[in-house]
Amino acid sequence: MSAGGRDAHPGTVSVITGASRGIGRATALTLAAQGGTVIVNYKKNTGPAEKTVADIEEAGGRGFAVQADIETVEGVTALFDEVARRCGRLDHFVSNAAAGAFKNILDLGPHHLDRSCAMNLRPFVLGAQQAVELMDNGGRIIALSSYGSIRAYPTYAALGAMKAAVEAYVRYMAVEFAPYGINVNAVNGGLIDSDSLSYFYGIEGMPDMRGVLDRIPARRPGTVQEMADTIVFLLGRGAGYITGQTVRVDGGMSVVAPPFFADAGEALRLPPRPARDR
Repeated sequence: MSAGGRDAHPGTVSVITGASRGIGRATALTLAAQGGTVIVNYKKNTGPAEKTVADIEEAGGRGFAVQADIETVEGVTALFDEVARRCGRLDHFVSNAAAGAFKNILDLGPHHLDRSCAMNLRPFVLGAQQAVELMDNGGRIIALSSYGSIRAYPTYAALGAMKAAVEAYVRYMAVEFAPYGINVNAVNGGLIDSDSLSYFYGIEGMPDMRGVLDRIPARRPGTVQEMADTIVFLLGRGAGYITGQTVRVDGGMSVVAPPFFADAGEALRLPPRPARDR
């Protein structure tokens, strides 16, 4: 069976970009608990990356950190060159790192557009190209996306458009890489409780997040572990026939629309769960 069809174990090698915190870190530790080798990519903060590697080893896996600025073409190449040098092959590529300019469209300059592509789209495409070269026995590629790829909301146009492009590339890659035994999918997160979420809802003029949560069926933010668990499922045996898909982890956010239940009058609000008639 190909490496892409196995659950993570000491023979699997996974690269995660932006793996020193948040969803990337949670994914790294979840893979480590299954015995995998995890390469922790980071840009500049060595301390959190080294802590993640230490926690990977404590969890039962193996790992090492690679400092590489994947916003540059050279950084992407340096990351995969180091994987090739130290591991010789690869099973999983998780494209997690992201950054954006949170501005309305009329306030976006050319440099914002260039950086949005350089940080959010180009590393995924270039990374996938180099990952395929190292996947000698099949593999899995996962891209992290967000609900801004399918919905419009304040200040998210530059990043949301790039995430939509990422999801389009996922579909094309799934078709083109299938003959190599490589599955390609995306995980689209809703409001996930992380540093990034706190930063976004701290932007001046942004609505209070509590009001937004009232409009999500689950009535809470998701966790980084829930995202990680979904990613790891797609990397494992159970997802062997899933490719070209975007899995939404959003508590139902993307299936509701105005008028929201939270805004409805008392006669239309969802009642408490009925008690069982014994």
